[in-house]
Order: sequence, then C-alpha cells, then structure tokens
Amino acid sequence: MAFRLTPRDNAFYAMFTEAGRNVADAVDVLEGLIDPNANREAIAKELREREHAGDAVTHRIMRQLNTSFVTPFDREDIYRLASALDDVIDAVEAAADFIVLADIGKIPALMIEQIQLLQRSANETAEAMSRLKTLRDLEPYWIEVNRLENEADRVYRKLLSKLFSGDYDALTMVKLREVADGFEEAADALEHVAHAVETIAVKES
Repeated sequence: MAFRLTPRDNAFYAMFTEAGRNVADAVDVLEGLIDPNANREAIAKELREREHAGDAVTHRIMRQLNTSFVTPFDREDIYRLASALDDVIDAVEAAADFIVLADIGKIPALMIEQIQLLQRSANETAEAMSRLKTLRDLEPYWIEVNRLENEADRVYRKLLSKLFSGDYDALTMVKLREVADGFEEAADALEHVAHAVETIAVKES
C-alpha cells in the first residue's frame, strides 16, 4: 500500500457501520409483517423512523465527503456505497407503508420468502460494513449477497406468475405487485451495496 503524507479521514468507517446496522434493524422490523396478527401501522411507523435515521447518516457521510481532504476510498465509491444503503431503507419503508395504506390482506407465502431473503442479506451487509476498515475476508460476503439476490429474483418471478395466474382479483393483484416490486428493489439495492464493497476491496488490494 502506498505511503500517505496526509492521514485518511477515518470517520467514514463508523458511519458506514451505523448505516449497515440500521439497514439490518429495518429489515428485522419488516420481518414482523410475517405475523398475521402484527400491528402493521406500528411496523410502518418504526420503519419511517429507521428511514429518517438512514437519511441522517447518509447526510453525515455526504457532509464528511465534502469536507475531507483525503478519504479512505475513492470519493465516487463512498457516494455509491452510501446511496445504495439508503436505497435499501427507502424501498423497505415504502413497501411497508403501502401495505398499510392499501390495506393489503394476507401476505402470500412467496412474499414472506422475499422478506426472509432480505433479512439474511441485510444481516450479511451489516456485518460487512463493520469490517470496511480492514477489508479482510469480505469476498464471502459479496458472493453470498449475490447468491441471495439471485434467489430473490427467482422467488420474485414465481410470485409474479402466481399473481397473474387468475387466483387474485385485479385490484388485489395490482396491490401485491406493488409490494413485491418494492421488496425486489430492496434486494437489488443490497446487491448494489455488495458490488460497491467489492469495487472498493479490489481497488485497495
């Protein structure tokens, strides 16, 4: 590694750890929707709070980026990573809010699978964010998240097939499609986080 006359700004590591933990906590809250007796309004409210917390840490990262002379990684990679983490929270919060606003009934089994895959990927992501400073042994993380995203794609396609099978009336199908799209967007964002980490690791190796 090249010798640096100017020290790097290490404040980013704690902020990315915080952002990763917030993502995992948000998806853990989302998992509560699996319970048919869950208080969906309370879950949506807590996810709005998580979304606000995610926005706050993203803004702090951007402010730090604008004021730091020497950053630990390339500036565009920091921006890309922060934005992808924020996208996960936004997608999860929007989907949960729509479930409440549209008065979605029973959540289909395949949608529950979507949530469970998001939870596994989010937990992998939070753990990886805590290891950005060393960048050690991160390859299994992005491989696993890519695998989980591929599985999420498969579940999403099966769910769409089920929604268009005629088992649901048109209005219910449209509502469930909106939620399924939100969960798929969250899975894609988690994969984008993994790709950003992989890019950073390759550049820094």
